[in-house]
Amino acid sequence: MSSVHDTLIRKIREHTSLSRDDLEAIRKLTFVNRLLASGEDFVRQGDAPRVSVVVTRGMVARYHTRTAGRRQYLSFHIAGDMPDAQALFLDVMDHSLCAIGEAEVALLPHKDIFDMFERRLSIGYAFWRETLIDAAIFREAITNNSSRPVRTRIAHFFCEQYYRAQAAGLAEAGSCALPLSQIQLGETLGISVVTANRGLQALRRTGAVEFRDGVLLVRNWKKLMQIGEFNASYLHLIKQSRI
Repeated sequence: MSSVHDTLIRKIREHTSLSRDDLEAIRKLTFVNRLLASGEDFVRQGDAPRVSVVVTRGMVARYHTRTAGRRQYLSFHIAGDMPDAQALFLDVMDHSLCAIGEAEVALLPHKDIFDMFERRLSIGYAFWRETLIDAAIFREAITNNSSRPVRTRIAHFFCEQYYRAQAAGLAEAGSCALPLSQIQLGETLGISVVTANRGLQALRRTGAVEFRDGVLLVRNWKKLMQIGEFNASYLHLIKQSRI
């Protein structure tokens, strides 16, 4: 089994149990690898893609382009995620996807995925569940960006990124990669870069977390959760991360 299949299976198992026949069907999927430069777009708003993407290395982001070229980042995706799974069921993409730092993805033809669904309906349900969990993450982001104070907003975002990295086996020694600039952080949370900088300084003074040079270092997880009002239930993991 290739590392791509391993990565996809690991991700689906975060939320859905898979049978031996399910595993065998996923192992038969064909794919093409694609290396992405930092900032490279690989899906654009208005595209009608015929392949779906599995992130195999690094991080990618969904975003909308606003006036004057500014962006609103909508979500971030790490190894195992399928950030455009909804393209299986929608004709046209309503957002773009880009690499955050260098990344690598695998491209899976829609036809092969639909053929797999016909053979293994249980996998179709698993993919559908992934899109529903994406929606749950979107709902939490709306609440976070619209109703929480800046320090709490940043802390919640850090909690989510660290928790998901931990579940994916991508965090170690209390840290994980988060290759965002302060400008991108602001464009994610709906705040200016000055406000983002002040919020980061306020968080650092709590002793709970540090964020610098694209690395998130969690020094006190319980305190960070309290500051961020974080409850991981909306991520719907079968096994909750042990942090």
